Amino acid sequence: MAYVPPHKRTYSKNDDERSSSSSSHISVPKPELPPPLFNKTLKLNSPGTCSSNGHCHEMAYAYEDIFKWFAVGFDNDHSNHFPPSLHLQPVFVESRDWKIVKRQALYNTSVHDLTKQSSTRSPWEYIAENLLPDLLSSLEDLSSKMGFQNLVEAKPTLVTKFGKVLFRGKPSSVNQESVTTTNLLSEELMRPLRSSFYTSIPNSYVEYITIEAASKNGLEFDKDKEAYLVFFSEASRSEESIFCKCKVLKEDGKLHLHKIKHGHVRHMLRDISCLEKNMDMRLDLCTKKTVAALADDDMKSINDLIDSAILDKEVKGGLRWPLGKSSASGDKFGVTSVWHVTSKTYKNPSLKLKIKDVDRYRVWSSTGQATREVDIMFKGVASELMKQEVDRNLINEMLKDDLKVLWNDFLSCEQFP
Repeated sequence: MAYVPPHKRTYSKNDDERSSSSSSHISVPKPELPPPLFNKTLKLNSPGTCSSNGHCHEMAYAYEDIFKWFAVGFDNDHSNHFPPSLHLQPVFVESRDWKIVKRQALYNTSVHDLTKQSSTRSPWEYIAENLLPDLLSSLEDLSSKMGFQNLVEAKPTLVTKFGKVLFRGKPSSVNQESVTTTNLLSEELMRPLRSSFYTSIPNSYVEYITIEAASKNGLEFDKDKEAYLVFFSEASRSEESIFCKCKVLKEDGKLHLHKIKHGHVRHMLRDISCLEKNMDMRLDLCTKKTVAALADDDMKSINDLIDSAILDKEVKGGLRWPLGKSSASGDKFGVTSVWHVTSKTYKNPSLKLKIKDVDRYRVWSSTGQATREVDIMFKGVASELMKQEVDRNLINEMLKDDLKVLWNDFLSCEQFP
């Protein structure tokens, strides 16, 4: 059976349904079985760590040091409680090892409250005020922690991802089956819960932003791309990964090496539950370091690995290797992950919108996931951050302007997942 990514699958109305106390039936999708090539019993390590064989994740960061979650919307002061119409509802999503898992998401059950404007500060002002101090503090740490001489070399990128914050567990002092006015959800109760960010968005959202939101904000189509990202670890430096961006040339239909880069490093991660919307945001500050010229034997090893890859649309990631060929001679380099990425980009002077389908396969754990994602890069803000003299007030105003666009025009989606 051919592998079909989740966002391209169709489900029958007769699929199993589950119900919750505050919502109607939720259909549980039944994913098609992928090709029987992978061992699904292996478990992923936590973010920022390496597996026992020395293979590291593609995005290096100390998760607990850079991550914060907060909520925005309504009165923007949620220390006491959320509005009574806010509830945690169960959702069922596909995990990165193709299992359907149960999580919880915040939803507003009152249509009236979705249009309620009770805050003295707009949501985008509140987000910017929370974001700016940590953003500038993170940038100040770059030189000392990563050895950058200046921020131009670091190429800081501030990206917003759209999706839904998902939670595991339940606030201990809240009975979701019988919520009273004195027993409501709040930020304080929610923070101890483990959370993740679900980025696979519905097709209807892609149609909306390409037809309405992009054109409304002057985001013009730039180009579409297709690439394969092959991530490597080096045995002598397992804490640092590099990846090759590869393209398939029309002339010969084969995979060719295009660029070699270091894996991105995250410095700040903010998950934001947007209480007045059916969609949430993730703000991600990351940098990337140019790979210094590699020795001839290292380049030969990497080129040999790329040349031996076989294009195969039936498998996760779109690439496979002959048995025993996924590591270089002497095991100096090993393939850790493969991503197949197709994307469309739209630009205006301050923002860059990217719509992408990403099919990921992790070699070291035999797991993977395919998602349809939407990112927006803050181009103007990033340019200001790279200047020697940072104008705090200007960056704050630019952030508020960009976040206002996102809040008003890009957080419009049907309830999902």
